[in-house]
Amino acid sequence: MTGRDEIPRKVVVLDFGGQYAQLIARRVRECRVYSELLPYDTPLSELKAADPAGIILSGGPRSVNDPGAPMPDPGILELGVPVLGICYGLQLLGKLSGGVVARTDRAEYGGMDIEVVADSPLFADLPRGQPSWMSHGDAVLETPPGFTLTARSRSLPVAAVEDAERRLYGVQFHPEVRHTKYGQDLLKNFLYGICDIAPTWTPVSIIEDAVSRIREQVGDGRIICGLSGGVDSAVAALLTYKAVGDQLTCIFVDHGLMRKDEGEEVENAFGHHFHVPLVHVRAQERFITKLAGVEDPETKRKIIGEEFIRTFEEEARHLGDVRFLVQGTLYSDVIESGTRDAAKIKSHHNVGGLPEHMDFDLVEPLRMLFKDEVRVVGEELGLPDSMVWRQPFPGPGLAIRIIGEVTEERLHILREADAILLEEVRRAGLYRELWQSFAVLPGIRSVGVMGDERTYAYPIVIRAVTSEDAMTADWARLPYELLERISSRVINEVPGVNRVALDVSSKPPSTIEWE
Repeated sequence: MTGRDEIPRKVVVLDFGGQYAQLIARRVRECRVYSELLPYDTPLSELKAADPAGIILSGGPRSVNDPGAPMPDPGILELGVPVLGICYGLQLLGKLSGGVVARTDRAEYGGMDIEVVADSPLFADLPRGQPSWMSHGDAVLETPPGFTLTARSRSLPVAAVEDAERRLYGVQFHPEVRHTKYGQDLLKNFLYGICDIAPTWTPVSIIEDAVSRIREQVGDGRIICGLSGGVDSAVAALLTYKAVGDQLTCIFVDHGLMRKDEGEEVENAFGHHFHVPLVHVRAQERFITKLAGVEDPETKRKIIGEEFIRTFEEEARHLGDVRFLVQGTLYSDVIESGTRDAAKIKSHHNVGGLPEHMDFDLVEPLRMLFKDEVRVVGEELGLPDSMVWRQPFPGPGLAIRIIGEVTEERLHILREADAILLEEVRRAGLYRELWQSFAVLPGIRSVGVMGDERTYAYPIVIRAVTSEDAMTADWARLPYELLERISSRVINEVPGVNRVALDVSSKPPSTIEWE
C-alpha cells in the first residue's frame, strides 16, 4: 500500500467474545491479508461500508440457545461475501439457517481427529484425516437446509458444513490454533480461493496509512507522547514524528519502577539518536509515595495509570496548548483489559488503567497491531535492534513484579536480581528466543543459612516464557547450568535474598506477569 487511496482488501472478524477471536485476526494477517476485528453486533450498514472481501464469525463462550446470546444482524449472510463460522460461528450459521443446535452429551476440549467426507474448496489439497482442536459444549446436530456436510469426527456428526451457492462455510474446530495441524492451510483456502484475496498485505503497509490518519486526527495541534523506551511507545512516537514533526514532544516519565540503568538508556538512545524533542521527568518519589501501603495489584495499576496522566497534564501545561497524547497501546493490551464480550484479565495502565477524566484526546497508531507486527514496523522505521527486540516490559514496571507493597528496599533488590538474570540470559544466547525473562519478588521472607548464621530474607522467582503474541505462553525450559548461575549470583550478589525459585506454569491458566 502506498497511500490512503490504496486500501487493501480485507477480512472482517466479528468478535463474539471467544478467547481466540484476536488470534483469528492475527492468523489472517500471517496469511498476508489485512484483517479487522469488530464487535459481533456491528450494524449491517457499517459492515457494508467496510466493504470486506470476507467475514469470519469467531468462537464465543455462550450457547446460541441462551437468552440474550450474542447475535449478529442476520443480513450478514445475505451480503454476498463469503462467511466462515468457527465454533460458535458455525453454530450461529446453523441456527440462523434452520439447523438444529443443542448441547451434546459430552463436551469436546482438546485434540480431536476429523474426517473430511466431501469435496470442498475449504479443504482443497488437504488430507482427508486431520488432527484438530476442539473447545465446545454445543454442536450442530442437524445440517441446515441448503448446507452440505463436509467433515465429521468420531463423536461429532457435524464438524464442518458449507452452502457453496451462498459461499457460507462453518467448522466446529479451531483452525486458528496451532494444534489444528492444517488450520493455517484451511484459512488460506478461505482467503485466497474462496474470498479471492491476493496475499499482498504486510505490517509495513500500515506506515503511510497510519501517518495519514495521525495528520487527519491532529491537524496542527501540539502532541505529547508517553515514551517508555520499549518498542511500542518508540514506534508510536516515530510514526507520529514522521506525521507531524516538531508538533510532537516525547515525555519520558521515570517513575522509579524501571529496570537497572534503563532511564539513562532511554534518554541517550531516543533523544540523541532520533533527535525527537524529549522531556525527561524524574518522578520516582512521587510514584513511590502514592504506592505506599498499597498491596492490591489492580489498585497499583490504577494508581500508576492515574499518576502517568496527571504527570503528562502537568508537563503539557509547561509546553503550552497540548491537546493530544500518543500511546503505544497494542491490540493485546485492549483484549486483556476486557471488552464488552470478553472477560477482563487485568487492566493495562494505558487502557483499563486510565482515569475517567483526562485533558487529552488519545492517539493510538498501534492499537490494532500485535507485538511482532510492531517490531516489523520498528525495523522499517530504523529503530536499532536493541530497542526493536527488547523484551516486553509492563507499563507499571517493577511495581507489578513485587507481590505486595512497593518499597525502595524491595525495588532495589528486585532491580539488581533482574539485571543479573537478564545478563546471564543474554550471555547464554537465549534473549531473542524468549518472549520474556524476568525476576519476581514475592513480599514474603523465608529462613536461610549464610555464613553459619540464620537469615530471614526475600525469595526471588525466575519467570521465563516462550510465546508468539502474549495471548498464550509456555514456560521456558532453561538449561540447568544457566539456572544454577543465576541462582548463585543472585544469592551471593544481592543482599536481602536467600532463595531462588523457578516458575514452571504456562498461560493459561497463569498469566505471564504475576500481577
